[in-house]
Amino acid sequence: MALADSARGLPNGGGVSRSPSGGPLLTPSQSLDGAGGRRSGYITIGYRGSYTIGREAQADAKFRRVARIMVCGKTALAKEVFGDTLNESRDPDRPPERYTSRYYLKFTYLEQAFDRLSEAGFHMVACNSTGTCAFGPEQGGPADDKIWTSYTEYVFCRD
Repeated sequence: MALADSARGLPNGGGVSRSPSGGPLLTPSQSLDGAGGRRSGYITIGYRGSYTIGREAQADAKFRRVARIMVCGKTALAKEVFGDTLNESRDPDRPPERYTSRYYLKFTYLEQAFDRLSEAGFHMVACNSTGTCAFGPEQGGPADDKIWTSYTEYVFCRD
C-alpha cells in the first residue's frame, strides 16, 4: 500500500510519520489540540527507584528497573501528549481542565516519555531527586549491602 501511495506522489508513502517513541512526528509549530494554538502548561514525570550498594560503595551498584512512571498535570495536556499510553484507571472521567497526579504510563522507559514530551513542544525546566537508605544491616538486611530508595521528578513546560 505504501508503494501505491508513493507512486501517487503522497509524502511519506501516504502514511502518518511516526517518531521513535511511536507518537506522531511533530514540528514545533504543529498543534495536537486542533484549535490552531497549543495549550500552555506543565507536566511532571515522576518515578520511584531502588538500588543496592555493596561494601564501601563499590562500583557494582545494582539498579532495579523503573516499575511505573507517574504523570501529574492537567488531564487534557497529559492525554494530548501520551494518548493511549496513558493509564487513567486510577482517575477515570477526570474533566480536561482539572489537574491530576494519579495517572501513570503503560510503558516504563523514561526516554520514551521524554521523546513524547519533546515532540509535543515541552522542555524540561526542573528536576529533583531524593534518596534514602531503606534497608541495611541495622534493620536485619545483608551484612555488607544497603538498599536505597529514590524518588525522582522531572518538570516540563510548554509556553
